[in-house]
Amino acid sequence: MAENRQPFTEYATRAKRRYGAARWAWLAAGVLALLLVVSLLMWASAVGKVRGLQSLQGKLDDAHASLAAAREENQTNQDLIAALQSRITDLQQEQEASAQMSKSLENEMRTDLESRDVTISNLQGQLMVTILDRVMFDSGEADLKPGGQAVMRKVAAILAEHPGLKIQVIGHTDNMPIRPEARRRFASNWELSTARALAAVHFLTEQAGVDPRRVGAVGYGEYRPIADNSTAAGRAQNRRIEIAILPDESAGTNPGPPVKAGASTNSPPQPTGNGPPEPPL
Repeated sequence: MAENRQPFTEYATRAKRRYGAARWAWLAAGVLALLLVVSLLMWASAVGKVRGLQSLQGKLDDAHASLAAAREENQTNQDLIAALQSRITDLQQEQEASAQMSKSLENEMRTDLESRDVTISNLQGQLMVTILDRVMFDSGEADLKPGGQAVMRKVAAILAEHPGLKIQVIGHTDNMPIRPEARRRFASNWELSTARALAAVHFLTEQAGVDPRRVGAVGYGEYRPIADNSTAAGRAQNRRIEIAILPDESAGTNPGPPVKAGASTNSPPQPTGNGPPEPPL
């Protein structure tokens, strides 16, 4: 057997085997290196995905928080809108009730007070009772006549049924000068008009039981006419007492009636064709 050995062939075979083993070793190393690179890449990708998920989770949490805040704000706005709508409804009901009360009061006053010498008017929602002075006072005087006292008692009865109302008594005259014998008491028509308004107020509070806090007085003299002072009929309309019916918050703010077209505050007395001029106040 030993004599048949071939040294060169055996050397070649061993060399071939060593080369094959080395090649497999390098191949295995390459595969391992490739696997390591792939593993590193996969790990890096996984880490990136985890970080991305964490970032997305943070954004998702922020979105949930914003949504909750928006829902809370929306609920607050809805509650505010509901409260405002309720307030509007209440105000509309109050306005309707006030209009009904005003209409009822106007009808009541027309029934109880209106006559040839007493008129009721509604000026922009404010009721006004106008009483000609011939019912209330004698010429040049500021003492209430029985007829004026009767009207004041009716006004007091109406006020007793409407405790939320106040009144302002307003005195007016024509532009005729005060008679000489009356000037000892009244220097001008201002004093006379104011004294007449105060006489009505004193009667209401001292004789008819009206709370003084509900009543005021003012005199405009000849300076707010509603008719032409150049005629006897116009002067008769200008000599008047007005009672303004006011809601509680408007007391003391009466602007007075407008001057009608053609009315004059300084027209001298003119005789009429039917007799002597009307006597002055």
